[in-house]
Amino acid sequence: MREMYGLNDPLIVQYLRWITGFIRGDMGTSLITHKTVLEELTNRYQYTLVLAVGGTVVGSIIGVICGIIAATFHNKAGDNIVMVISMVAVSVPSFFLAMLLMLYFCLHLGVLPSLGLRSWRHAILPIATLGLGAVGMIARTTRSSMLDVINQDYIRTARAYGTSKFKIITRYALKNALIPVLTAIGLRFGSLLAGAALVETIFTINGIGSFLVSSVNGRDYPAIQSTVLVLAASFVIVNTAVDIIYGLVDPRVKYD
Repeated sequence: MREMYGLNDPLIVQYLRWITGFIRGDMGTSLITHKTVLEELTNRYQYTLVLAVGGTVVGSIIGVICGIIAATFHNKAGDNIVMVISMVAVSVPSFFLAMLLMLYFCLHLGVLPSLGLRSWRHAILPIATLGLGAVGMIARTTRSSMLDVINQDYIRTARAYGTSKFKIITRYALKNALIPVLTAIGLRFGSLLAGAALVETIFTINGIGSFLVSSVNGRDYPAIQSTVLVLAASFVIVNTAVDIIYGLVDPRVKYD
């Protein structure tokens, strides 16, 4: 067995052989499923992508809206309520939130399925879990960035000209406050794309995260190596894409 898997060779030889095969698309064969790792990742990545995109969209929409409300009503009731919600969202672990949602919507109300990802109804609870977990960070980032922009001279000038508050917030303040918000959203999307292992495991979804967990438990080293490298590459690609979007959102970045 050691000879068949090349374990008798020096470590540097093993590593170079593995990385060369990875570049060619040969990620090895899983010791548990006896399928190629590339086939396993290809079949599972679509589920992780659905959860990552859905969770990021839900978290971004709710988080940005909450951040705008908190900045607009700074040091008032709206700000305090949003900050409490953000603190709770950041503090509650994803696995605990998933169990609460399953307990209420699956067992108590019986309106949503709890396991698998076979239809859009199966995706509601996992996406809600991931999205609500992102609300806190995005809301706090949006609030902080918006407060920096709202105190600028051109915002005061717009108010002096009688521009409506809604137009000032949406057209002037939010647009110029998007760079930190995009950074927070990109980091969140990259982390979800890198595998929401806990959520996938709880809802028994055959995604990248659950595959990595099962590979670690089974000591499936070829699967672990390739999966970790694919996840790291995904995170780097997402962050690079966010950097490119900076120039599209704010021309000042491109000019600099």
